[in-house]
Amino acid sequence: MGHCSRSQAAVLIRAGQVTLNGRTARDPESPVRMLAGRVHDLIEVDGVSVRKAAAIYLVMNKPRGVVTTASDEKGRNTVYDLLDPGLPWVGPVGRLDKASEGLLLLTNDSEWAAKITEPGSHLDKKYHVQVGCIAHADVLASITQGLVVAANSSASSLSEHLRAKAARLLRHGDKYSWLEITLDEGKNRQIRRLLEALNVPVLRLVRVSIGPLALGELKKGAARRLKLEEKKAIDRALRAVPR
Repeated sequence: MGHCSRSQAAVLIRAGQVTLNGRTARDPESPVRMLAGRVHDLIEVDGVSVRKAAAIYLVMNKPRGVVTTASDEKGRNTVYDLLDPGLPWVGPVGRLDKASEGLLLLTNDSEWAAKITEPGSHLDKKYHVQVGCIAHADVLASITQGLVVAANSSASSLSEHLRAKAARLLRHGDKYSWLEITLDEGKNRQIRRLLEALNVPVLRLVRVSIGPLALGELKKGAARRLKLEEKKAIDRALRAVPR
């Protein structure tokens, strides 16, 4: 309903701060009745009724060194420090790690965000990646063929196949190259882990587009509302993805 993130909602519910039709609900999986696409039950947080917020869609040019969280236990700057303090709650659509930069969407429309980030969406996301080597054809081929690497968790013995949909050389100098890498699936730190497995050092990683939406000339650290035609273009791209 745009009040907070799902993880924040779970914390509030388990803390007994949420009531459903006047009764405390401590289970985040408690069902809520819907009528004509709207919540039919009364939900309150600390005695205040929660009403569906007007949908907000933002695009940000995330700078390097900023974390994509609402708060950080290490006191680092977050993407929320870059937003207008008068805005209602919005959450990031997917993530860019601290060292990565570029296009980041934020919204309070959790259903729309889920469509973009779900593994089956296959919405193309393009990245410009500076690497500390000359990327020859064999490197580009390995990026698209992929590798089986250890899962991104020290507590897990599982492995997974990481690959890119496409990779091409943009330009190179004497000791580095800029690549354009396209992903159509979302796995944690996918490009960094894939290139690390290929012994290719990543110097910069910039997301430049999500589906039809390009970063364009948006200044680093700036955020703006998504234009209506941009939102519609993303929706058309999501509908066009084979299911």
